[in-house]
Amino acid sequence: MTPAAIVLDVNETLSDISGLGARLTDVGLPADLARDRFTAVLRDGFALTAVGGTADFDRIATEELGRRLERVCPSARARSAARHVTDGSKDLPIHPDVPEGIRHLRDHGFRLLTMTNGSVSSTDHLLRRAGLREHFELLLDSRQPTGPGVETGPYRVPVRAARSPAVGGTGPAGRGTPAGRRRSTPGRPRRRVDPPVRARLPLVQSPPTLIADDLVDLAVRLARAH
Repeated sequence: MTPAAIVLDVNETLSDISGLGARLTDVGLPADLARDRFTAVLRDGFALTAVGGTADFDRIATEELGRRLERVCPSARARSAARHVTDGSKDLPIHPDVPEGIRHLRDHGFRLLTMTNGSVSSTDHLLRRAGLREHFELLLDSRQPTGPGVETGPYRVPVRAARSPAVGGTGPAGRGTPAGRRRSTPGRPRRRVDPPVRARLPLVQSPPTLIADDLVDLAVRLARAH
């Protein structure tokens, strides 16, 4: 069944976190630490959610980086430097495939929502700077149900929103599919996953319903099945 609504992750799906590289070098850290840092922040967020806790995504990011910096400089300076890097998240660029992919999805009638571990205001700012805000019906963040998302709990919120008449969908036609960069929501496969790709997936993860190289490729594949 082709989704009527697509829920897009924001951090490193729409935004390009490599844009934090310059700020990392400002504080004496390598620019390529951006993605390792992002992975560590997600890990801590997932761990908190797994034990029933909640935390602000930006706070987790700042504290995680601050701990790294405290190894090489005084605590007060480390906190200031960490905030300098984290503040750069507000002005990250989008990935080059995003504008074409988003417009292609909208041209084919897909309804678009976002779900982020950050804040709705940051997502709104990102999309407006890119000239893409008009293509999204609703922006959501994971603070509403629990906190940084693990499993499917937080994504029930955008799925319910996609079914709401206020957003334009009711009943089964309003079903939403979460999508992240180079991955898809786990579930029963509707397409064959090539063996080389399947071999790269964690053994504990259910096969994805669809694998795409980037947002443009995702839009093309979904449009063909629409």
